[in-house]
Amino acid sequence: MCLYDFVLVKMTSNALLHALVPLVDDLARDLAEGERYRRLLEAVRTLVPCDATALLRLDGEWLVPLAVDGLSSDTLGRRFKVDEHPRFQLLLQSDGPTRFPAGSRLPDPYDGLVEGMEGEQLEVHDCLGCVLRVGERPWGLLTLDAMEAGRFSAHDLDALQTFSSLAAATVSVADRLQLLASRASDEHQRAEIYRAAAAETAPRPLLGHSAVIRRLLDEVRTVGASDLTVLVTGETGVGKELVAQALHAASARAMRPLVSINCAALPEALVESELFGHVKGAFSGAVGDRRGKFELADGGTLLLDEVGELPLAVQAKLLRVLQSGQLQRLGSDREHHVDVRLIAATNRDLAEEVRKGRFRADLYHRLSVYPLRVPPLRERGRDVLLLSGAFLDENRSRLGLRNLRLAAEAQAALLAYDWPGNVRELEHLISRSALKALSRQTPRPAILTLTVADLGLEEGEAVPPVSAHDNPAAARARVPAQPLKQAVEGYQRGLIAAALRRHGDNWSAAARELGVDRANLARLAARLGLKSAATEP
Repeated sequence: MCLYDFVLVKMTSNALLHALVPLVDDLARDLAEGERYRRLLEAVRTLVPCDATALLRLDGEWLVPLAVDGLSSDTLGRRFKVDEHPRFQLLLQSDGPTRFPAGSRLPDPYDGLVEGMEGEQLEVHDCLGCVLRVGERPWGLLTLDAMEAGRFSAHDLDALQTFSSLAAATVSVADRLQLLASRASDEHQRAEIYRAAAAETAPRPLLGHSAVIRRLLDEVRTVGASDLTVLVTGETGVGKELVAQALHAASARAMRPLVSINCAALPEALVESELFGHVKGAFSGAVGDRRGKFELADGGTLLLDEVGELPLAVQAKLLRVLQSGQLQRLGSDREHHVDVRLIAATNRDLAEEVRKGRFRADLYHRLSVYPLRVPPLRERGRDVLLLSGAFLDENRSRLGLRNLRLAAEAQAALLAYDWPGNVRELEHLISRSALKALSRQTPRPAILTLTVADLGLEEGEAVPPVSAHDNPAAARARVPAQPLKQAVEGYQRGLIAAALRRHGDNWSAAARELGVDRANLARLAARLGLKSAATEP
């Protein structure tokens, strides 16, 4: 070895030591992923001086930049398809570092992206890169670019070969930390699901002795033991979620989570992320990977409540998951397999929605493998009193009474009422009536009897506006004798208020149900006195 080579090797060894020692120290430090990658690129530029360097992760058939130094900031927002970039293909197939000299005819992926060289073709520059492997699997690439032809030498190839092992260890540590953080987040989400379930001391049973409820309970036991997809239909407030809970409890998945999502309560932009999850950077605010409801329900049951509110674009992706059991998180091409039993619930006539083009026919047939209709309360006869007893007892305990009961005439009034709001309306009526009746009693009684006056049914106090979608006959029957304009406005006011209640004051969902533009709905509501125009949603 000549003196020149000896000095060069000595200098390279010192530079390598200077670059590697901080990285070794970083492996034991708790650093943010971005900072860890920044220090990695800083170290490689110290070892092999260059004009730009990048760290890219392999995600399926794409290379995704995780950190860049010397390249334009927008590079981080790009995704490079491997088969469109022959230089990247060669790097991924090589065992060690590869150099592309200035005369290489292969197009450079970074042309026009080097800082300070915007718009130029970069026809003369030197490129160097290597694949990073975690285990036997290619993890991604480390690339170096120089504007000066012949910048890189054989010694740089050797230095990068040595550096690549520590770089692979660095990205492996970052991956493990990310995986641990993701698992911790998943466990937290699962814990919240179990905590919410435990908070309901015991799930409410499906109460009733009527023939229609007995038939429903028989069907729940029959289909519950299977893994068939069930479509639970019925008017708002009939207890579709209780049916879903009973189906889950009757299945072999009963010890696994039952995860529920209300499709109508989510902003349209977040529906896909909530269902399928997302990866870091998939959208503004996505600061890390997050599993969606499908992955959280893996091994258990997923309830899609108000499934008729799903946008058509999301319906197509949901169909794919149902067909293959494979899903992709938002922003990722990587597939995840899930084993989920699906229950869908809706108060809409999905067959009619299909005819109107608002719901996919193929998804409808996938969901309605076993349809279950939950009967409205007005078809259940004396079940009204049985349910009233359960709600009276809940309120007795809550209010600290020895007993809470109904007068005979109050029972007759409940039996005669049409219940447009179904079981939920009955529950709220009992709670409201008990509280108001107790507030009027002095001194406070140990036993409280609710009368017809307490219920307020005769005065129409408990009669909410009725949606023609839920009960057209009842809606027509309640239109009072009055001038046509007032009757029409009252009817419109009732429809809008009922739709808003059903959708938790979500104006977009209410507008979709009513078949009108959201802005037009807000203006109509303001004119009808439901809200002022200044507070248009």
